[in-house]
Amino acid sequence: MKTPANLLAERRLSLSRRTFLRGLGTAIALPAFASLRPFSALGATSPGVTASGAPLRTAFVFFPNGAIPSAWWPKGEGKEFELGATLKPLEAHRNRLQILGGLDHRAAEGGADGGGDHARGNGVFLTGVRLKKSATDLRAGVSIDQAIAREVGHLTRFASLELTCDAGRYSGACDSGYACAYQHNLSWSSPSTPVAAEVNPRLVFERLFGTGAAGDRAASLQLRRQEQRSVLDFVLEDARGMERRLDAGDRGKLDQYLTGIREIEIRIQKAEKFGAAKDPGIDTPPGIPTDYGQHIQLMYEMMVLSFQTDSTRVATMLLAHDGSNRSFADLGVPEGHHDLSHHQNDAAKIQKIASIDQWYVKQFAKFLEKLDATKDVDGQSLLHNSMIVYGGGNADANRHTHTNLPIVLAGGGGGTLTSGRHVNHGSKPTSNLFLSLADRMGAKSLERFGDSTGRLTDV
Repeated sequence: MKTPANLLAERRLSLSRRTFLRGLGTAIALPAFASLRPFSALGATSPGVTASGAPLRTAFVFFPNGAIPSAWWPKGEGKEFELGATLKPLEAHRNRLQILGGLDHRAAEGGADGGGDHARGNGVFLTGVRLKKSATDLRAGVSIDQAIAREVGHLTRFASLELTCDAGRYSGACDSGYACAYQHNLSWSSPSTPVAAEVNPRLVFERLFGTGAAGDRAASLQLRRQEQRSVLDFVLEDARGMERRLDAGDRGKLDQYLTGIREIEIRIQKAEKFGAAKDPGIDTPPGIPTDYGQHIQLMYEMMVLSFQTDSTRVATMLLAHDGSNRSFADLGVPEGHHDLSHHQNDAAKIQKIASIDQWYVKQFAKFLEKLDATKDVDGQSLLHNSMIVYGGGNADANRHTHTNLPIVLAGGGGGTLTSGRHVNHGSKPTSNLFLSLADRMGAKSLERFGDSTGRLTDV
């Protein structure tokens, strides 16, 4: 049987210098690899760890085009509430969630910028800042998932995981002069840099656990890591030889490039520090299914696996971009979602939108069921040790409002959240909620976030 070292030696002989260069873009883009972290060494005083010593996770799930308010909001407040039609699929989990009313994103309102509420609904949702209306000059803000990942991302192989079920990739202007990047990304590592999300569940799985069949993935990860190091060494050697021939301007560009290479080296070192990835012992999922519901469930499953193996503690999921015009023929809705959302109080259109809203909630309920059925290292469920935000950036898409957003907070936060209730917070920035979640995750150095005015204390 050939060892990874033998395979690597054979592969080096078969690959030419040109092949290395042609494959460089793919080779150096690989992230750190996942495995189960030994929790016994963590202790309950570590950042983002529950009192029982288990890691705390957080995820942000975005659904498009707002919701029908009359079908979304429950009747009654506090513990005594009756779920509305849209949220009825969550009945089995009512004691593990909070319906949060009175949370706003004022930065997403039009004002002098006029149209573009779908771009703003998407781009402001996790950043809480006003976007610059431009097709090319991006100005958003660091999203809350990335702000948390900066504080606790060193504890796992992946600082964060970005997922999407929206296969479209667009450039230029998409919504009333706003860059497409605002409308098609949730996560931002800097005001001008969105974090691209992965749409293919197979590629997500292979990033987490390696390629091949169960039992062979550890060797494939080791081989890939060795190849990455070989390619990086090759690039650095070429760069050193090239530097002497460059002028000052080009040396600056080369230095920027090498900074990126060094960051990749750090990722490799981090992967090696965590040891071999834990193989979940299941088949690698297929590519993108043609069935949208199956696609969503596969991506939710990837999130469950990433939390279960402590591959990451921070994740985002874009179900579809705001303004999505997907039709739902299986629900008897051949019209586009976005077109319907401008219903102008037409009762038939409102009913169709409500059925789409409920369908998305049904998919979310299955995700919560998986989290609740998965035991964590402390014997509690993953759902108990998680904080899952499910919401949208438009409150009422017909009127393009961004106050009293439809937001659900699911999970127990390791026992720190008061679940099983409907709470109306009056009128507070959604960023206040994010600050409170960041505190629980161990990112307590954040004094402010976005347009926050303080912490949301009653959660």
